[in-house]
Amino acid sequence: MAPKKDKVLMAMSGGIDSTMAAMLLLEQGYELVGVTFRTYDSIKESCLAKDKGCCSIDSIMEAKHMCEKLGFEHHILDFRQTFQDHVIRNFIDEYMQGRTPNPCVLCNSSIKWGELLNMADEFGCSHIATGHYAQVIHEKGHWFLGNAVDTQKDQTYFLWMLTEENLARTLFPLGGFTKQEVRKMALERGFEKLSQKTESQEICFIPDNDYRQFLSDNVDDFDKISKPGDFVNTRGEVVGRHHGFPNYTVGQRKGLGVAFGTPKYVLGIDAAKNSVILGDRDELFTTTLRAKNCRFTSMELLARNNKVLARIRYKSAPIEATVEVNGSVATLTFKESVWGVTPGQSVVLYQNNRVVGGGFIA
Repeated sequence: MAPKKDKVLMAMSGGIDSTMAAMLLLEQGYELVGVTFRTYDSIKESCLAKDKGCCSIDSIMEAKHMCEKLGFEHHILDFRQTFQDHVIRNFIDEYMQGRTPNPCVLCNSSIKWGELLNMADEFGCSHIATGHYAQVIHEKGHWFLGNAVDTQKDQTYFLWMLTEENLARTLFPLGGFTKQEVRKMALERGFEKLSQKTESQEICFIPDNDYRQFLSDNVDDFDKISKPGDFVNTRGEVVGRHHGFPNYTVGQRKGLGVAFGTPKYVLGIDAAKNSVILGDRDELFTTTLRAKNCRFTSMELLARNNKVLARIRYKSAPIEATVEVNGSVATLTFKESVWGVTPGQSVVLYQNNRVVGGGFIA
């Protein structure tokens, strides 16, 4: 951790986690500069009607108010164009190629750490801090992303793209606490309303959680691209008609629009052929996967020991695997079968409760 009295750029969302992180740093003697960034402005009536902090203007005002109450300056940073170029564009491109992206991973690396570290330099801050549930470990010359104490809230899955340079300048004040402890600390400090605040689980730029409508609203000629096509089985035989491949994701069972007598699942998507592959649930089990655009904290560690715990989605239990690396491509072989490996999602690799690498499932 940085020495006390260092100046820290504190990312404020207006929620309980960033607010409690700020309070803990202030109590430890840090000087804070609060920042909240605009990434996307929703104009959905459904969003305006909800009190979940999903709308950027609401969250900005809440963050500004909290910074004033805690006694440190607050700045609003406009990252909407960068967010559009890096996060939303990727989200759209991935879905239109038949993959299922996780925009939070790119947002963390390109916005929350990429842009915020640049702003930290401008404000004369040595570190940035966020309310994420994770830890930073400095050991034998390397900076690692470590698991949070609260395994139910651990957010390292979304942070695997952070580099050692990023981590060397990062503080995670909540990494050593459970969510229940954080709520209790907020209550003890007189923030009763904040301690009871609920969290939104939605993607920030899709407040109604309807990614299909979002694609329809934001993809040119979406109706022409997302046109009816064939459901096929693993033998390539046509078994029905679908409503356009972007409307489906791997592992999906409900909403297929056809009845087969027994439950069928989406096994894969061929965007080029506008076909969706269906099969039985057991056909979604596999013992291998390939990941691309991988990053590794230390190739020395993996060279000495290629056994890892791998997580293929947020909240999924880590599974033992061996990893073989070829440049930025990794091939994983699992000790036991895993279900629902989804192209476009991240696979994150752990050893000794720390992230040693990750990549995008290909």
